[in-house]
Amino acid sequence: MEKTIDIGQYIAIAVKWLMANLRPLFDFIKTSGNAGIESIEWVLVSVPFFITIALFTFAAWRYASRGVAAFTLCGLALIYLMGFWEETMQTLALIISSTIIALIIAIPLGIWSAKNMTAHRVIRPLLDLMQTMPAFVYLIPAVLFFSIGKLPGAFATIIFAMPPAVRLTALGIQQVPGDVLEAARSLGATQKQILFKVELPLALKTILTGVNQTILLSLSMVVIAGMIAAGGLGEKVLEGINNLDIGLGFESGLSVVILAIVLDRITQGFGNKISVK
Repeated sequence: MEKTIDIGQYIAIAVKWLMANLRPLFDFIKTSGNAGIESIEWVLVSVPFFITIALFTFAAWRYASRGVAAFTLCGLALIYLMGFWEETMQTLALIISSTIIALIIAIPLGIWSAKNMTAHRVIRPLLDLMQTMPAFVYLIPAVLFFSIGKLPGAFATIIFAMPPAVRLTALGIQQVPGDVLEAARSLGATQKQILFKVELPLALKTILTGVNQTILLSLSMVVIAGMIAAGGLGEKVLEGINNLDIGLGFESGLSVVILAIVLDRITQGFGNKISVK
């Protein structure tokens, strides 16, 4: 069937214009972004594995339960014994950097969406688009702008993982009881004081749920990011697929699952502890 409307050509024109006119900016972002990710990765890889395992186990015991702590200890030890420790730390560095940048963008957007109906009407369909667009599509502009490597993997991960944090931040702010806000206003609180001392503390549990979802969605992108040489466990999974190596594919996939469960249980437990306080 012949095309009658070719939307793609206009997107391609826009991307080419950006590449031609903003190349110095993209080069700067690539250099600084790669430096940031590699710095986090260097720290994680340099720390002895038993210290990292001990810290994660303590966090699991402190914020989740003894059972989660035992799973964390055994699971991370298994990753090390299978020989995927460095790749796991590379993946964790990508998750940390992507999550931090996603939250820096998402939380202010969520607050704005909760407080401004016009912004909400604009942001909501954009979030729908970001969540429903196949994740592979994000790799195209990422590679065009930043070439292959860790940064385009982080770029695609940020776009894919950001929507839950925006939505849940907005939801948390909107669910703050009206009588609490009226009481704060009657006491002479400014809008800034109401936001930081009333709305955000009351919405914290919901916001932390968004943080948890952002982390897990970031982790779900590791295999896709591995396709553009982002490193970590994703590349090992792809190597197993390309070579039809069932053992390598299973072990690297199992490492992803263990890391996902550990991060999920710790962040969930942290959110529950905060909400109780």
